[in-house]
Amino acid sequence: MVDKAREVALKTLYKIDKDEAYSNISLNEMINKNKSILNKKDIGLISEIVYGVTTWRLTLDEIIKKHSKIRIKKISTWILNILRMSIYQIIFLDKIPKSAAVNEGVNLAKRYGNKGSIGFVNAILRNINEDDYKELFNEKDELERISKTTSMPKWIIQELKEEGLDNNKILDICKNSNIRPKISIRVNNLKTTKEELKEILNKEGIESKDGILKDFLVLERASGLENLESFKNGLFTVQDEVAGLTALILDPRQDEKILDACSSPGGKTTYLAEIMEDKGKIDAWDVHEHRTKLVDENAKRLGIKIIETKVEDASIYKEEYKNKFDKILLDVPCLGIGVLKRKPDIKWQKKKEDIEEISELQFNILNTCSKYLKEGGELIYSTCSIFKKENRDIILKFLNENENSNFEIVKINNILEEKVEKKFFLNYLVDDKFLEVYQNNNTDGFFICKLVKKGNK
Repeated sequence: MVDKAREVALKTLYKIDKDEAYSNISLNEMINKNKSILNKKDIGLISEIVYGVTTWRLTLDEIIKKHSKIRIKKISTWILNILRMSIYQIIFLDKIPKSAAVNEGVNLAKRYGNKGSIGFVNAILRNINEDDYKELFNEKDELERISKTTSMPKWIIQELKEEGLDNNKILDICKNSNIRPKISIRVNNLKTTKEELKEILNKEGIESKDGILKDFLVLERASGLENLESFKNGLFTVQDEVAGLTALILDPRQDEKILDACSSPGGKTTYLAEIMEDKGKIDAWDVHEHRTKLVDENAKRLGIKIIETKVEDASIYKEEYKNKFDKILLDVPCLGIGVLKRKPDIKWQKKKEDIEEISELQFNILNTCSKYLKEGGELIYSTCSIFKKENRDIILKFLNENENSNFEIVKINNILEEKVEKKFFLNYLVDDKFLEVYQNNNTDGFFICKLVKKGNK
C-alpha cells in the first residue's frame, strides 16, 4: 500500500519538474487539494520532502549517477523523483529508517512505474548509504566540490568567482542557501503593538522573539500562519527583515506621494503605508493585473487605504508621471539568487544567460522611473539577488549615463544606525553606498542603494 503523504510529495515534485512550477505554490495547491486525507504529521513530511528534494536535487542526482547504469535523462520523471525523495530520506533525514524509505520508494514505483523500474528502484535504494554523500567531498576540483556537496549549479558558483569572491565566501553562501529559513513577521503598528502581538501569538500557540528591526518578530514555529486569527485580522505581515529594510531606508513621510513601481505582492508597499501611518498617497504598479490584486488584498487585510494599484510597465516611459513623486521604491525583478533558501527551484529554472536579459530590464526600469522623481526626491533601487551585474553595476551604469541629471548616491550608514536596533546590517555596507547582504543564518541575500535627485546641473 502506498503511503499517502509520500504520494502527495511525489505528485508535487512531478508537477514542479514538468511544469517548471514554483515549489511553494505547487506544494500549497497539492496540500489543499488533499487536505481531507492528510493530518498535521503528513503535511510536515510532505513539506520536508518537497523542499528537501528541490534544494538538494543536484547532489541527489550525483548519487543516482553513481549507482545507475541508465543515464539520468533516460529515467522517467516519476521514477527519478521516487529515487530522489527516497535517497533524500536515507541521507538527510535521520528519523526515517532506511528500510522505510526503501520500501515506500518501491511501493511508489509499483504504482508509477513498470516491472523493470520496480527492480531498478529497489536495487539502487538498497545500495544507498551516507558514504555516498561523504564521497562527494573527495572531488579534487574545488568549485566542482562546492557544487556537488551544496547542490549549487556550477554557473552560479563561477559567476560569484568571476565577481571576485574567494572560495570560502562562495562555500558559505552555498551552505546558507540550503538552511531552512527563519520566518520573520512585521508588526502592523496601525492595528497593534509588538508587545500586544507577542501576547496574542502566544495565546495562538506561536512563540516569538524580537527581530533585528524594531517592527519585526522572529517565530519559533510558523506553519499555518495564514489560518491564525491574528493574520486574518491584519495584525502582521510575513516578510524577511532585509526586505523590510528597503522601506525604512526610503524613509517615507506622511502626506508624501510615493511610487512603488514593482509592488506585487505588496509587502514593501504596505510597510511604506504603515510607516506613513496611512496618510499620504502610494501608487503601486505591476505589469500584470492579477498581481496588483494581491497588493489590494494585502492592503485590505491590513486596513490600509492610501494605496492605489495600477497596471503599468515600469520600463516604459510615460510623460504624465514626470517629476510627480516625492520618493520612489524600485524593488526590480531579478534572478532571485538571494532567496534560494525560500525558493530553491530558482536554482534549476535560471541560467547564466538570463543575467544579461534581466539586467537590461533592471536598467530600463531605473532609467525610466528616475524621470518620475521630483527634484530633491529620493529613490531606492533594490533586488533579492547577489550578483553585482544586477546590483552595483546597474547603479554605476545609470550614474555614468545620467551624469548631467545630478543624481547622487545617498550614504545610508546614519540611516542604518538609526533604524537597526542591533546594528546588524552595518556589517554589509560597502563604502556607505551599497548594502550588499549575502544570505546568512538571519536573512536572505539582498541589495539596496539609495539615490537622490538634486536637480539639473
